Amino acid sequence: MGRAKAASRLALALGVCLCACAAPEHRSSTLSAASPGAPVTEGHAQRGREIVADRTRGMCLLCHEGPFPEIRQGNLAPPLDGVGSRLTQAELRERIMDARALNSASIMPSYHRTDGQVQVAPPLRGRPILDAQQIEDVVAFLMTLRDTAPPTVRP
Repeated sequence: MGRAKAASRLALALGVCLCACAAPEHRSSTLSAASPGAPVTEGHAQRGREIVADRTRGMCLLCHEGPFPEIRQGNLAPPLDGVGSRLTQAELRERIMDARALNSASIMPSYHRTDGQVQVAPPLRGRPILDAQQIEDVVAFLMTLRDTAPPTVRP
C-alpha cells in the first residue's frame, strides 16, 4: 500500500474518532445513563442493520466491512462477518459503548460515553452517538451475523 493511501486511511480513522473518542479513565458501563427515563427494550435486528449500514448515523462501515454488498465499506477494522459467533451480546455491547475500555489504543469511537470527549462540535457535546435503544438494536443485528463457513485468513 502506498504512503498516500495509508495516510488517507489513517486520516479517515482519526476523523471518525475525533468526534467521539475520550480518555479511557472516564468509562461508563451501563446503558441507562444515555436516556434517563426512556425504557430500553430488547434490540430489534432490522433497526440495528439500518444503523450499522447508515454511514452518517452508525458510521460502522467507514472502518468495518460486512454483509452489505450495496454499500461501500472500510477495511481499517475487523470484518463484521461472523461477529455474532465470536462474541457474546455483552461483549458486543461493551465494545460499542466504549471500545477503549477494552483496548486503550482502539480507534473505534465510544458510541455511548459522553464524558471526556475531545474535539466535539458544540451541538454534539454531552450527547452519545447512539442512545441506549439504538445500541441494543445494533447488538441484536450483530448477533445475527453468524459464521456459516470456516473462517478464512485475510492477507
